Amino acid sequence: MSLLDDPEKIKKIDARNMYKLIYEFPSQLQHALKITQELALPSFKTDEVKNIIVAGMGGSAIGGDLVRSYLADELELPFYICRNYTLPHFVNKNSLVFVSSYSGNTEETLSAYREAKKIGAKIISVSSNGELLKLSEKNGFPFLKIPPGYPPRAALGYSFVPILVFLERLEFVSEKIKDLEKAIDFLSSRRKKYAMEKSSEKNKAKNIAGQLFGKIPIIYAGVDHFDAVAYRWKCQICENSKMLCFNNIFPEFNHNELVGWEILSGMEEKIVAIMLKDQKDHPQIKKRIEIVKEIIQKKGVKLIELESEGENLLSRIFSLIQLGDFVSYYLAILNQVDPTPVKLIDYLKTELTK
Repeated sequence: MSLLDDPEKIKKIDARNMYKLIYEFPSQLQHALKITQELALPSFKTDEVKNIIVAGMGGSAIGGDLVRSYLADELELPFYICRNYTLPHFVNKNSLVFVSSYSGNTEETLSAYREAKKIGAKIISVSSNGELLKLSEKNGFPFLKIPPGYPPRAALGYSFVPILVFLERLEFVSEKIKDLEKAIDFLSSRRKKYAMEKSSEKNKAKNIAGQLFGKIPIIYAGVDHFDAVAYRWKCQICENSKMLCFNNIFPEFNHNELVGWEILSGMEEKIVAIMLKDQKDHPQIKKRIEIVKEIIQKKGVKLIELESEGENLLSRIFSLIQLGDFVSYYLAILNQVDPTPVKLIDYLKTELTK
């Protein structure tokens, strides 16, 4: 019996039950929607807002990336993700800054919060607890308290939904909650395809994990709406599966990284390329994908093509995220490592405090 088809062995490896968090992700999206709708709107005038910034790191920032990608064709204001101690110089009193830190103690994000306050920017904070909660309450800024106890990367619903829903409630975009509700229903209906009980022969996530086991995945996607999806795949494989993974986007990597495929130095058998595709990819992106596929396959490198699914853009985005999360989970099982702990990140944080 394959390891991926042995639930008892899987549960022993997954000692902290990351599987449950991945499987129940649609419920997390639903709960995030509920609590965000219940929070009182901030009192500032929306017509004063000239740009939007999301300050966060790691799993607390990826939600901002996805909002940016999802709304790329609709949001009229500049939208920037700040992964740093300092905010961009253009931030001022007319900036709306979402401060996102799952723990509430992320040092880079707290630094950005203090700078935003000093500048006089409009601030909305999202966290489960910590110093960010204390500062927000002390300074009277709107604060969404999300449930504690998750690894930040497994709390994607709580980093994505609040930003999206607030942007609709503040009338920067419209009818996104309806699309979110459709996406939640869609993800709920399709997660059984990737369930632990579904055999490897019939389970796409297990099948892909098997193809990536012992390899170095390189994830490619179009820039328009799926750049953040490719990045999510990379991060989940690195954190959950504890293995190196890289990503890049069309068309940019065609102007530099593509040349790196010329000399693989015997790595042909160790690399797997994954193309994340969408029906609405730009026509020239579709052409580029076909040409790059031919280049990679001529090198003898395995290539996996994955097409998004769903009736609206948000469903299609999350269809590939859901699949990628399950793939990273089953890769962790094949690597026989608990997907939840991130020991090297914990070590880095400990060293920084010395």
